[in-house]
Amino acid sequence: MRKKALVVDDNANNLLLEKDLLEIAGFEVFEAENAAVGIAIARKERPDIIIMDVRLPDMRGSEAAKILRQDKETSGIPIVFVTASVMAEGREEIKPIANSGFIGKPINTRTFVTEISQFIKG
Repeated sequence: MRKKALVVDDNANNLLLEKDLLEIAGFEVFEAENAAVGIAIARKERPDIIIMDVRLPDMRGSEAAKILRQDKETSGIPIVFVTASVMAEGREEIKPIANSGFIGKPINTRTFVTEISQFIKG
């Protein structure tokens, strides 16, 4: 069975690039352009991994992650934050979120799927 990935990013170019890279690697990919839609899709589809921008139009990615962590259906899904804000404060914001990782933008298209796959169990 194919692995499922959810990409949450309000930048259409980033969303398309990440989706394409994951689909080429064999993932079934779901997309969301804001946190609210991302949370709804995560609860419905239960992806193997969530790739989320930190800065989203409706709330911060870290806030969305906290909501997902409180729901028993989504609490165990690994979340990888992909963000241009690689400053210490950005990392501090996501550090307390369990089962999460961090990839800086711009992403390396050659290593992106490998980096993401390290967070998927099984």
